[in-house]
Amino acid sequence: MARYRGSVCRLCRREGTKLFLKGDRCFSEKCAIERRAYPPGVHGQGRVRFSDYGVQLREKQKVKRMYGLLEKQFRSTYHRAAAMKGRSGENLLMLLELRLDNVVYRLGYATSRAEARQLVKHGHFEIDGKKVKSPSIVVKPGMAITVREKSSKMERISGALETLESRSVPEWLEIDPKTQQGSVKQMPVREDVTLPIDEQLIVELYSR
Repeated sequence: MARYRGSVCRLCRREGTKLFLKGDRCFSEKCAIERRAYPPGVHGQGRVRFSDYGVQLREKQKVKRMYGLLEKQFRSTYHRAAAMKGRSGENLLMLLELRLDNVVYRLGYATSRAEARQLVKHGHFEIDGKKVKSPSIVVKPGMAITVREKSSKMERISGALETLESRSVPEWLEIDPKTQQGSVKQMPVREDVTLPIDEQLIVELYSR
């Protein structure tokens, strides 16, 4: 399976914004955007001009990298969103937010989506009491996402939950850090996605 193995901080610099790919590092002075707020490469500090297509492409790349999806995964998610009722852009964000790896991250079990994806793949979580290992599972309201009993004492999970106060859990989710039990209360809406995303640019790109 294809996988990006380079520096994730380089991705943030390429998109010109924080993608929050390194957990707590993104909130510290060590963040690459804070230190070098220009694109990587020998021409990174030169003037950059984008066409309309370039602006749309950069927005798609930013969101794709933010949620940690490959191109084929992202495209199929968009087509699924476009086939749903309502606005395609908002449907896309809703499907991305409901991915299991993102929900695990949003609940505070991990400090980044990449870490949440790894924990899910290693089978440390259950949905409604059943072990799951697929980060792409789309969770639904009423589902309970809990840490497996044998994984409940893992330092990576307990340590992330200890820092939960410094992060905010979306209103459509709820979690009890002491029992390590979280659940989806309701479907997320556009206002719940506070990331700097212009989903209409992505719709325009795929509508070409």
